[in-house]
Amino acid sequence: MYALFFQLVFRRMDAERAHHLAFRWIRLAARVPVLRTFAAALLAPRHPELRTEALGLRMHGPFGLAAGFDKNAVAVDGLAMLGFDHIEIGTVTGQPQPGNPKQRLFRLVADRALINRMGFNNEGSEAVAARLAARREVFRTTVGVNIGKTKVVPEGEATADYVLSTERLAAHADYLVVNVSSPNTPGLRSLQAVDQLRPLLAAVREAADRTVTDRRVPLLVKIAPDLADEDVDAVADLAVELGLDGIIATNTTIARDGLGLRSPAGLVAETGGLSGAPLKDRSLAVLSRLYARVGDRITLVGVGGVEDAEDVWQRILAGATLVQGYSAFVYRGPFWSRAVHKGLAARLRTSPYATLADAVGAETRKVTA
Repeated sequence: MYALFFQLVFRRMDAERAHHLAFRWIRLAARVPVLRTFAAALLAPRHPELRTEALGLRMHGPFGLAAGFDKNAVAVDGLAMLGFDHIEIGTVTGQPQPGNPKQRLFRLVADRALINRMGFNNEGSEAVAARLAARREVFRTTVGVNIGKTKVVPEGEATADYVLSTERLAAHADYLVVNVSSPNTPGLRSLQAVDQLRPLLAAVREAADRTVTDRRVPLLVKIAPDLADEDVDAVADLAVELGLDGIIATNTTIARDGLGLRSPAGLVAETGGLSGAPLKDRSLAVLSRLYARVGDRITLVGVGGVEDAEDVWQRILAGATLVQGYSAFVYRGPFWSRAVHKGLAARLRTSPYATLADAVGAETRKVTA
C-alpha cells in the first residue's frame, strides 16, 4: 500500500517537500487522541522478548530512529506512535541556522539510498531545549539528543559551541551524542582526530555532569564510515579511556561505493552524505571492528543501510546493543518499525540465544576467538 503511495505521490515531489508533508501528517495524528491510540495499537505492538537495557535505560526494544528526521524535537510522540524504541533528535547546533541552500536532499530510488547536504538546519539549542522542557509526554520513549557545531563558529571555538548546547540540552536528554562526522559542515570531520576529539569529549562530559547533578547523562560519539581502520581503533581506545558510554557507527559517507548502475549519473554526482543500502557493508564492518576492540565495555549503536529485521539482527550479532535506521523509513513508510520488530522477534525465537543481550557480538566473537 505505502509502496504504491510512494510511487504515485512522494516520488513525484521534491524529497525535502515530501519529508515535511509526511512529518506534518505524523504530528497531526499524534495530536488527536483517537488517531494516536489507533495508530499506536496498529503500528507499535510490543514484543516483550525484545526489551532492551542499554546506557542504563530500559527500552521496549533495540530499534530506533536515527538523528536527522526530527531535527527540532517537534514530533517525538508522533514517532514513538509509529513504534520506534528510541528517537534521536537533531542534529542541534549552538546557534540556529538555515542549513545549506536548497535543493539539498536527493532520492536514489533504484539504489534505496539518499544523498543529503542539509547542513544541520535547525532552530538552535535554546529553542529545542525549551520545546523539550515543555513537552508533555504521551508515549514513554527514550529521547537522545544529537549535537553538532554551528557552521559560522570557527573550528578553534568548536568546543565552546558544543558545551553551550550541552548546558542547554543535557537535562532534557536521555542520552547525548556528539556528532563530529557529518560531511556537510566544513571542518567538522577533522574533529574526529583523537588529539582534537579528546578535549572536546572531555569538555562535553564535564558540562553534562555540571549541568545535570541528579543523574549521569550517557554520552556517545558518532563517527564516519570513511575513517581508516586505524582511526576507528583510535576512537575506540579513546572512548574507553574517557569512559564514554557509547559509539554510534556510522554516519553518512562521502564515498559512492556500492551504488548500482541504475541511479542517474547526475544524482550520483551530487555532493553530500550518502545513506541507505549502499552503506550497509562498510557500516557493518566498522561496527564489527569496534566491537572487536571494545567488547562489552561500552554500548555500540549500529546504523547505516539498515532496512529490515535481518539487517538489525546482523548488527546485533556484530556487536550492536541498539540499532537505528532512517533512509529505509522514506521507502518503507509507517509500517516499517512494526515489520522490523515482528521479524526480529521471529529471528530471536529461531536462534540459539535466549535473549537479544546474549546475541550481542556473537558473530564477531567467533571471528576474533
